[in-house]
Amino acid sequence: MRPLRALFLGAPGSGKGTQVSRLVRDFPHIAALSSGDVLRQNIVRKTPVGIKAASIIEQGGLVPDETMVNLIKEELSAHNWLNSKASWLLDGFPRTAPQAPPLDALLKEYSAGLNFVVELKVPEEVILDRIENRYVHLPSGRVYNLTFNPPKVAGRDDVTGEPLSKRPDDTPEVFKKRLDKYRDMTMPLKEYYDKQGILKSIEGETSDIIYPKLKKLIVETFHD
Repeated sequence: MRPLRALFLGAPGSGKGTQVSRLVRDFPHIAALSSGDVLRQNIVRKTPVGIKAASIIEQGGLVPDETMVNLIKEELSAHNWLNSKASWLLDGFPRTAPQAPPLDALLKEYSAGLNFVVELKVPEEVILDRIENRYVHLPSGRVYNLTFNPPKVAGRDDVTGEPLSKRPDDTPEVFKKRLDKYRDMTMPLKEYYDKQGILKSIEGETSDIIYPKLKKLIVETFHD
């Protein structure tokens, strides 16, 4: 397959994490990079960027675009992915149109520009239903859904037996606002990549419906 350098877009609750994990399983040569994970790891390790980011976040601010681009650059560089032969996908950055050109400029320096941007489109009512039925084991982060992934014992974590909880923002009212914000932020970003001719969208109500479509699209697009 030709190298894949992808960006995944999708509303909160659309199942991006599930799709990414399945892709990495089925295509071992594709590496995944979550900007949120990278940021958290730098904060935990107390790197210079992590210390700066932690201070900004503690004050309720947003990490500057330049800082995020540098983080992504360092991560891609550390894994030797800044070359035209590596295959990888980004999850979580860029989030807005102003963040895209600096990333583009960086990647093009190495002839490693994005060549595939895909948005996962799940109906809003489906996402809200998922959220209403979502419970989490806070210490481990294990997530359950009463509809399609219920715990073995109601209200208890499968591994520890400890109580499950609702995240404070897992309410239809709060999530509706997050979905509205996502749409407002992402529309200009989608237009930006659409003009480059690399934007695709895949629709479906469940991850099991979306994934075969995603896999087929990648094979057809990047097969030599």
